[in-house]
Amino acid sequence: MNSALLSRCRVLTLKALTPEEIGLILNRALQEEEKGLKSWEAQLAPEAWKHISVMAHGDARVALNALEVAVLATSPGLAGQRFITLDIAEEAMQRKALLYDKEGEEHYNIISAFHKSLRGGDPDAALYWLARMIEAGEDPLYVARRMVRFASEDIGLADPQALKIALSSMEAFHFIGLPEGELALAEAAVYLATAPKSNALYLAYEKARIDVREKGALPVPLVIRNAPTRLMKELGYGREYKYAHDFPEALVEQDYFPQELGSRSYYQPTNRGMERTIAQRLEYWRKKMNRM
Repeated sequence: MNSALLSRCRVLTLKALTPEEIGLILNRALQEEEKGLKSWEAQLAPEAWKHISVMAHGDARVALNALEVAVLATSPGLAGQRFITLDIAEEAMQRKALLYDKEGEEHYNIISAFHKSLRGGDPDAALYWLARMIEAGEDPLYVARRMVRFASEDIGLADPQALKIALSSMEAFHFIGLPEGELALAEAAVYLATAPKSNALYLAYEKARIDVREKGALPVPLVIRNAPTRLMKELGYGREYKYAHDFPEALVEQDYFPQELGSRSYYQPTNRGMERTIAQRLEYWRKKMNRM
């Protein structure tokens, strides 16, 4: 629809329901007498209620259909009640309940296994743990966010494309959704697992952050301060600043750190992937400036 037509319409944005909201709908369906299932005197086991709520993936129609199938497939007990177990709920949903608690220990165990498989360069194990999370009802965008973090923390500049791939997979999943969007996450997982690894960027930033926290807000050197007013120029802001592009190879020896810090070398690139090139470039620059 073009913008002119949209401007004359009321646009409603629909979002997937949360598992909690799906659970409320299930409870109402069991208690509703006229249009619901109250006459069947059915009761859901807590684990069956959770399984249907999560595996419906925000679709109330899927959840209600599964609930109806489960109720009809359950024989009444001695008191006439139908007690729906996890096994019955699994059969109704056609999805097995995997050992995975979003709020508990197993959640952190599995995301840890996924992260360590990526770091260790095992694409097959990474795919397995990815599938475990997705099949158990984990929010795929949570997994995508973890891969974005991994790309910066464990790969960094050894492969600058890793961050782009991780971000693209998150955008692709957000655009496509389940189930097709899972392949975008799988593609990113395999790329990250097989990329060269380096935590040099992570370590460098941690060192810089420690200096900031321990040394406080040190003043910016006058030579690299901005000088938009005449008074600032008279005070020495930007005086004797050396514009790098005015020098051969855009190399110039100049102090950029606060005077109280002196010189610092936070970033120590490895010899892996793109960082090998960066390390060679930095070494060349340092030798060149020492001769200036």
